[in-house]
Amino acid sequence: MINAPLFQDRTQAGEKLAALIQAELMQHPVDATCNKIVYALPRGGLPVASPIANALSCPLTVLVSKKITHPNNPELAVGAVTASGEVLWMEQKTFSFRPERWREQAMETAIDKAKSLESQFLPFCPEVNHQGAILILVDDGIATGMTIAVAVKALAKLEPAQIWLVAPLAPPSMIPWLQEWCDSILHDSKINHRVIVLATPEQFVSVSSFYFKFPQVPTSEALEYLKVKS
Repeated sequence: MINAPLFQDRTQAGEKLAALIQAELMQHPVDATCNKIVYALPRGGLPVASPIANALSCPLTVLVSKKITHPNNPELAVGAVTASGEVLWMEQKTFSFRPERWREQAMETAIDKAKSLESQFLPFCPEVNHQGAILILVDDGIATGMTIAVAVKALAKLEPAQIWLVAPLAPPSMIPWLQEWCDSILHDSKINHRVIVLATPEQFVSVSSFYFKFPQVPTSEALEYLKVKS
């Protein structure tokens, strides 16, 4: 079997990540006065992020990003946006927009979806002091890297001390790409960054194939993780 499950479910993956993050903090101590805030990419990132926030005794909140899909192929992601309007486009060698207005429409559709989802989560998100904090951005897996990468642009505007990109798994090539992306976005700031991934399988087909249980996470279930922390 090429893609043998590495994790029972998202919660177990989050528990393993929590242990790794705690080990990182012990090995590379940070200022004790520095707040830590866990940001999940909803919806699937919340079951992973919750054990991390619990282990670190820190707030759990969300940052919403959505894929921009090609107008002629809803399964093809061509970029990503955040609810606050940050945009990241993929290399455009593999697709084209004819006419050009489709590009704008696809982006606006994705932003509208992100804003709609964000509006459902914000009432349950805690007030946090993000300035000078360590922001730990969590998803249930990284495939193209678009949604987590564009989220870095949004978090950078919050003026944290550090941004950590955290996920249970990603393709091997994704780690250096994310490092380079963070370097390019954060090079003019004093924001440090780390990429923490448990596994980088060589034969990477999909995130779901490395979980024994990987159901869709409905909004109602995802909200429960925020309600428990509030």
